[in-house]
Amino acid sequence: MADAGPSYDQDGGQRRPDHQAHPAGQVHPAGHGSARAVREYRRSRGDRVGDAIFSVLARAGVGPAHLLTTRGRKTGRPRTNPVIPVVQGRQRWLVAPYGAVPWVLNARAAGQVRLRRGRDRHDYTLRQLPPAEAGSILQRYIRIAPAARPYFQASKDSPVAEFIAEADRHPVFELIPISEASAGDSAKASRP
Repeated sequence: MADAGPSYDQDGGQRRPDHQAHPAGQVHPAGHGSARAVREYRRSRGDRVGDAIFSVLARAGVGPAHLLTTRGRKTGRPRTNPVIPVVQGRQRWLVAPYGAVPWVLNARAAGQVRLRRGRDRHDYTLRQLPPAEAGSILQRYIRIAPAARPYFQASKDSPVAEFIAEADRHPVFELIPISEASAGDSAKASRP
């Protein structure tokens, strides 16, 4: 039977078919012995309460959370979720610790997102990173977002190679400010 792609429960949480579960003792994709069990993401009542709290804090500009707004790929309506971006200098990345959940699919389809924290709002285009580039970002992410650790086989002290090995399960997007993206496009257009 062909894989029809991810399925979602009523709340939009991704379900993993039984044959794709990650039991304890499974060999790690990087070939480093046995891997620890990975929790499967299912959106619970506690998740909804946590999201509501993080959303209030992000609106107030308190803490690391930002509000991510994507355009629904089917409805066209704005969809907002709290996220914790990875920031280094002026660069920003979004990590999807729970896999290809609805905000990831919407962001891929639209090609751009908006991040809001307090009164600051910025629009970005996206570039999904290949696993070799995503590994170090994933490693940094689980250090700043400890609640996501159970969804990773690699631990916070694992080498980058282990994060690269599981990068296909946790998409990472580079956020490129719209003003920079359009400036780059106009610079290319003005070249002879």
